Amino acid sequence: MDAIADTGYLVALLRRQDKHHAWAKGLAADVSLPLLTCEAVLAEAAFHLESSSELLALLKRGGLRVAFECAGHVERLLDLATQYRDRNPDLADLCLVRMSELFPRHIIITVDEQDFRIYRRNKREVIPILCPLR
Repeated sequence: MDAIADTGYLVALLRRQDKHHAWAKGLAADVSLPLLTCEAVLAEAAFHLESSSELLALLKRGGLRVAFECAGHVERLLDLATQYRDRNPDLADLCLVRMSELFPRHIIITVDEQDFRIYRRNKREVIPILCPLR
């Protein structure tokens, strides 16, 4: 399965004590590598993990690939920020919505089901997501 990795998935995958670790680890066998992501997600994940070394190692091994640059999509990101201003989306979420538009066959792996059930790509399309069962 082709996928885009959100912060929560990466944190759950790399932090054994995370409540979603077993789910994330089990899912890892089913995804095609590299997982796509963006630098905003990497920054958030490094903050939550209190380290960037494991994320950088994943990049080096080819398990992750940065496939998005904000600078080339500022206008669309601003449109999304305006559209979802009532939800106060962070930059990582906006980037992932845009990535879903650019990579429509990819599913977003996230633990943030609440927001990603609301966000839409191309203004009206449901974004395919994979998240832990409640």
